[in-house]
Formats: sequence, structure tokens, C-alpha cells
Amino acid sequence: MRRTSVLAILLLVGSFLLVPASPAGAAPYCGIRWGSLTKSVAWMSPDPVVDVRTGQHTCYDRLVVDVAGDAGGYHVEYVDEVVTDGAGEVIPTRGGASLQITVGNPGYNEDYGETYVPADPNELRDVGAYRTFRQVVWAGGFEGYSSIGLGVRARLPFRVFELAGPGGGSRLVVDVAHRW
Repeated sequence: MRRTSVLAILLLVGSFLLVPASPAGAAPYCGIRWGSLTKSVAWMSPDPVVDVRTGQHTCYDRLVVDVAGDAGGYHVEYVDEVVTDGAGEVIPTRGGASLQITVGNPGYNEDYGETYVPADPNELRDVGAYRTFRQVVWAGGFEGYSSIGLGVRARLPFRVFELAGPGGGSRLVVDVAHRW
């Protein structure tokens, strides 16, 4: 009887060791803990947007807004539809979700000369081979703000931050994870 009890206990303990850890206890993808809620910093800068670039990384796709000077604030959120600044016209974007990115910097200089004029406002960059990005569109500017629409594969975690740029400029960075 005692031998049977010991054997039963060993089998029970052994079965717990073979059960994989629950998904809730699993480490996040690439250590990403960003979330998908709105991220916003409210302030403006008169320094203009001069370029919009994209890049691919191991765990995320990156969008960079280059500014000739100080980056203003930003408001980045998932929206049902990307709209133009001022007029509110809908700009369709490819993908399962859309991010509206509004920066507190104009797309023009102090003489109102445009500083960022994309060759194709509906395809700022070719992101066809990206894992998460599906389309980058220029949503225009209004009263010192500039907006970009970003079509992504699905509603995924993202982060927003500023980096120093060359020659006294700055960069506003939006990273969108490849998965949760």
C-alpha cells in the first residue's frame, strides 16, 4: 500500500513537470510591452517636417519623421479611418488597422514654403515587403500640424519617441511590433 502511494505521488509530480507553462506566464514577444492605446504629447514646434522614412527591424517596423529642428508633440492612435487635417477627408489605407500620426510640426517653413512634398502622397514609402506595415500615406497639414496615415496588418503594439537627428534636427519615431 505504501509503495502504491509513493508511486502515485511520483506520477502526480511528474505530470506537473511535463505540463507546459501557460501562455499568460510566457515572455512577451521580443520583450515588447508597449500596448496599442493612444500615445500623445501636447506641444508644438515651428520647425518643419523635412522627410518621412521607414525601416525594418527584427521585432518591429519603424516609421521616422525627420524634423529640421525640435520635434513638436505628437498624437498617435488607432482609428477607423485616416482623415486629412482640416478638411477631414477619408484616406483609405491597406491593412487590417490604421494609425493616424499627427506631429506638432508644420510641413512648411516660416515663409510658408513647403518643406515636405511627397512624390506620391498615397505611397510615401514602398512597404510591400514589410511584416507589419501595409501603406504609408500623407494626410496633409493644418495650422502647424502634419499628419501621416499608416496602414498596418492588424492592431498591434506600438511606441512613439524622439531621437536627436544630424545637424541639430530631430526625429519622431513610431515603431509597430510584428506581433503581440
